[in-house]
Amino acid sequence: MRIRLIWTGKTKERFIDEGIRKYTGLLRPFADLSITELREEKGREQQRIREREGERILGLKTRYILLDEKGKNMTSLEFADFIRHRAPAVNFMLGGAYGVSEAVKEAADQTIALSRMTFTHELSRLFLLEQIYRAFTIINRRGYHH
Repeated sequence: MRIRLIWTGKTKERFIDEGIRKYTGLLRPFADLSITELREEKGREQQRIREREGERILGLKTRYILLDEKGKNMTSLEFADFIRHRAPAVNFMLGGAYGVSEAVKEAADQTIALSRMTFTHELSRLFLLEQIYRAFTIINRRGYHH
């Protein structure tokens, strides 16, 4: 299966980057994983930042599943089923520090949440990768998920 993760900005926290590398490696037997990092907008005006970053996202002209705290909540088992039904490919979109524009939300095929809690956009990357790995261990009946 091909999985593409698209997110805004580089991962700056070293411990998060190490976790991303760990789960990227763990996913190799299960999926062809790619990560696309879009340029992060700088400035103080949050709405303008969301709009400019949104233009970059929409400029990719690709279908995607948006990760947003207001999206549909799933258990890990439900998420595994969600992944299974998107074969052979799925794209996941994570916004920047201030989220995404309304246009990006409207263009999403579906919106899901990692949690009802709010996480930093960098931690969300790591949590998503862990849940994707967990989904594949569930699908392939490996012992990671108990």
